[in-house]
Amino acid sequence: MEKKNLFLILLVLGTAFWGISFSVTKLAIGPNQSSLFLFFRFLLATIVLSAVFWKHVRRVELAAVKMGMRLAIPLVAGIYLQTLGITHTSASQCSFVAGITVVIIPVLKLLIYRKSAPLKIWLAAVTALIGLFVISIKDNFSIGIGDLYTIVGAFCFAIYLIRVEECSAVRNLVPTIVPMFATCAALTFLLVLAKGKFNVIPQNQYFWGGIVFCALFSTAYMYTISNISQRYISAERVAIIYLFEPVFGAVAAYFILGESISARLLLGGSIIFIATLIAELDLKKFLMQKRRSINRPPAVS
Repeated sequence: MEKKNLFLILLVLGTAFWGISFSVTKLAIGPNQSSLFLFFRFLLATIVLSAVFWKHVRRVELAAVKMGMRLAIPLVAGIYLQTLGITHTSASQCSFVAGITVVIIPVLKLLIYRKSAPLKIWLAAVTALIGLFVISIKDNFSIGIGDLYTIVGAFCFAIYLIRVEECSAVRNLVPTIVPMFATCAALTFLLVLAKGKFNVIPQNQYFWGGIVFCALFSTAYMYTISNISQRYISAERVAIIYLFEPVFGAVAAYFILGESISARLLLGGSIIFIATLIAELDLKKFLMQKRRSINRPPAVS
């Protein structure tokens, strides 16, 4: 199996972990534990990955540390804002709105780097945006504070993915992974201190289970696979693969939190899934086959 296809499968598996993590996080953080939850999540991920990548940790270079620190800033901002979003809206809706990253990435690349994405990526992005509009925009064309937090977080996450793609083009990102998560832990600890009074050992029975799940699966596993995979897969395509996340998120929210799945959520989710298919189509090959079929002379009977 080609590395590209292997990482596609591993990324889809990771989106399942991410989708489930929306419900797990909502159960774990309660009303006021978002910063503390993220600190322990990143701290445990750092410890686990330090053991996994001990060879790289032992011989880490200053350049890798600096790059990891730079990547950590948009990553923490994106995850923190989306975690705030979960506290103000349903886990299923938050997971779908987070998918707007797929639209933001090609726009940012065009505005900042004057680099246009392939036509099929734009078609997929616009289709995904329509799906997100169906899900999140209310009847009076207003948008909730939870959705707003999530959308701003999606901008930060788009910047993170673009930076990962840039960095992976010039060096192996594996040595940067532990410094990145260590920086994430430090930044979220500062957020905890900024909140002032906090309970070091939360009483919420789901808190520590959520920490273990999110640290191991939706943080250590997924971001490691994501960073490595962008040596073979573009940021736009990675973001579109991430659109599987809300599908898993909606299913998890239904079974874990008992959230209802509305008709709007199903319709918008279906449109977003179509966007994923568009992104994976080889349009050039499809159009060439179509042209050949039109120009082919009719069979003589």
